[in-house]
Amino acid sequence: MLSESPSLIRLSKSCLTDAEKQAVMAVLDREFLGMGQEVNLFEQELTSLFKRPVACVVNGTAALHLALQACGISRGDEVLVQSLTYVASFQSITATGATPIPCDIDPETLTLDWRDAEKRITSRTKAVMPVHYSGGVGKLDEIYDFASHYGLRVIEDAAHAFGTRYHGQLVGSFGDVTCFSFDGIKNLTSGEGGCIVSNDEEVMARVRDARLLGVEKDTEKRFQGQRSWDFNVTAQGWRYHMSDIMAAIGRVQLLRFPELAEKRQNLARYYDKKLTSLSLVTPLVHNYEEVVPHIYPICVANEISRDSLRQNLLNFGIQTGLHYQPNHHLSLFSPSSNYELPVTDQVYPTLMTLPLHPDVSTEQIDLISKKLSSY
Repeated sequence: MLSESPSLIRLSKSCLTDAEKQAVMAVLDREFLGMGQEVNLFEQELTSLFKRPVACVVNGTAALHLALQACGISRGDEVLVQSLTYVASFQSITATGATPIPCDIDPETLTLDWRDAEKRITSRTKAVMPVHYSGGVGKLDEIYDFASHYGLRVIEDAAHAFGTRYHGQLVGSFGDVTCFSFDGIKNLTSGEGGCIVSNDEEVMARVRDARLLGVEKDTEKRFQGQRSWDFNVTAQGWRYHMSDIMAAIGRVQLLRFPELAEKRQNLARYYDKKLTSLSLVTPLVHNYEEVVPHIYPICVANEISRDSLRQNLLNFGIQTGLHYQPNHHLSLFSPSSNYELPVTDQVYPTLMTLPLHPDVSTEQIDLISKKLSSY
């Protein structure tokens, strides 16, 4: 493995300024590090952005877990979800006691193929989890129509899609329940963290209590700088609340987000321009007027060894990634030995991701495209 050096072109990274560091120092100086005024302000600012209620939590996986639980998903239930996603999507489902049902993807968008999902519906199916892979949302209107037809809840895994718009509407500003991740390398980071967005008041009330170990109305107390000493607990809860340190970083990132989003979009456009003429690699097509990309995936031609190509790029200081190993091949989530997801199984062996974050330069993309061309 190549050791990291100043010349290494990193696949992903946190992109921070002195403003984030000063915001954290201000929290440390106040010597209150838990869930308090910074989280309250961050939630208010996100609520203003989405025009819908927001609850911040410790990470994106917790957001999905709480959203599912708040929608009544529990042991014995099934949730439809594409197999080509990070394992967090599946683990959030099993955390409720429910079973994730791996589904195939649309070959053009690498997002959920609802027609394949429809074939996997049973009497136990209670929800569908579309994953907004790389920042794109696929045929989200059709997924909602499909869910409505079968009476399913929709919990959007929008970990990759903060800032993306769909038909001009900001992802998270519409739909059933949307979950975001704010971990260190996401479009917007709070170091760790995530949030749930929904107009369903009952769901949001359950989420707010459950993130604080099920202590009822504890959110209001903490935002007032108080603690709940005399309280009740009527449902399973978790220690999933966000800290003021996280929120302080997130608030600065939110102010910077227009700049960060534009950089991601411009870099993806530049990649498209440089790679279009290369016959042995095919980028994932997005409309970067609306999509804010989290990763930049390409498919390599079958005659190329993906692993050899990745090692060759690494020899020149270029990191690449594999987003993601299909979950139906993991022992915990493999439904049966003959479970078939033909598009996923065809696409994944060719799939790799190139460096994308706001600190990547066009000169670095020039080098990456040159090395891809000369391989």
